[in-house]
Amino acid sequence: MQAVATVGNGENILQMIEKFHPHIVLLDLGLRSQNSIQIVKSTKQNYPETKIIVMDLIPLQSDVLEFVRAGVSGFILKDANVSDFYKTIRSVYKGTKVLPPHLTGTLFSQIVEHAIDGSSPSTINKSVRMTKRERQVIELIADGFTNKEIAQKLHLSPYTVKSHVHNILEKLALNTRVQIAKHAHLSDAYKSAIDSTSLLDE
Repeated sequence: MQAVATVGNGENILQMIEKFHPHIVLLDLGLRSQNSIQIVKSTKQNYPETKIIVMDLIPLQSDVLEFVRAGVSGFILKDANVSDFYKTIRSVYKGTKVLPPHLTGTLFSQIVEHAIDGSSPSTINKSVRMTKRERQVIELIADGFTNKEIAQKLHLSPYTVKSHVHNILEKLALNTRVQIAKHAHLSDAYKSAIDSTSLLDE
């Protein structure tokens, strides 16, 4: 394994790839001055054989899905140990898709598989099966209601609502209520499904 070049300016990445023809490109998502997703798209468009691994602290579900669709093959957490670092690079080189460890084995990993296969957004949304009650809770979280307010609206105990929120976070591989709200707002197909669900349904 050999590092052939390092680049600090995203605008020079394509020039360096053309010069060195690397098998793997490691892209730091912490470089916010650059449009990382555009760098990925441009690289894959011009050099489709070059595989891209992105590095971040803990990427959000929406970011992972976006980068996979753009052509990223793997993810490395910045706090990964040396062994995991090399393992990820070698796995991607061999053609394996490597997700962030905290998402492996979740239902979200199925969503990513659909994205890799080129499935439609509606198919991807169906991969995460929410109960009607969970969809109701997501809608109310997206509208800014607290657990206590959601409990009052749905005639549930706050403990039950908290349990629903926990299940939603697990199913979507998210960490916070804010991420749940973001997920709901970003997914038009999911929002339509929510709108068709009565708050009286169990």
